[in-house]
Amino acid sequence: MPLRVQVYSDYVCPYCFLAEGPLQEAVKRMDGRVEVEWMPFELRPHPTPTLEPEGDYLQDGWAKSVYPMAEQMGVKIVLPSVSPQPYSRLAFEGSLFAREQGKADAWNHRMFTAFFQDDLDIGEIDVLATCAEEIGLNPDALRAALTGGTYHDVCGDLLSQSRAIGISSVPTFVLAERWGIPGMTDADTLVGAFERALSELDKLDANANDGDA
Repeated sequence: MPLRVQVYSDYVCPYCFLAEGPLQEAVKRMDGRVEVEWMPFELRPHPTPTLEPEGDYLQDGWAKSVYPMAEQMGVKIVLPSVSPQPYSRLAFEGSLFAREQGKADAWNHRMFTAFFQDDLDIGEIDVLATCAEEIGLNPDALRAALTGGTYHDVCGDLLSQSRAIGISSVPTFVLAERWGIPGMTDADTLVGAFERALSELDKLDANANDGDA
């Protein structure tokens, strides 16, 4: 069976956006032996105040870390001007709508590019509906789902689950619900971790079969 990799992320975290490329490369190199599921995690859930892009914290962090890293990776990224930063909750509810339509990966990528490349407010339903249409989803159906709270409870359960299992920073990669890799990492490191996890799972299966003999 493929290795299940859950990626906990927040759409307003630039490192989560930068982690997307190395992850895609690693998964491609695993040749079908890895399945990825993006999971929601709010760095600052409501009513915690979100950050302001004009503040020293974001200005310094982007100048010293985000921009140099993105340049090295060849990724276009800009510090969004939306102030204060939007909450991620509605975008995460939208991800569940997209997942049901088989568009989870496309939705995640569009949320990142909408915020970090197009400077859009992904906390606004109209923006989310436009993004949905761009990736082939029904914008009116999405708008109805978000205004009607169709995915509110399920999304809340997933967010609670992320904290219950000890997720405290993003991105965090969880392999087979057993091993965690916190923070940004390159494709080689991910491939190595995936290979080790698959090997450990094979050993566990072998031991279980021996016990049944």
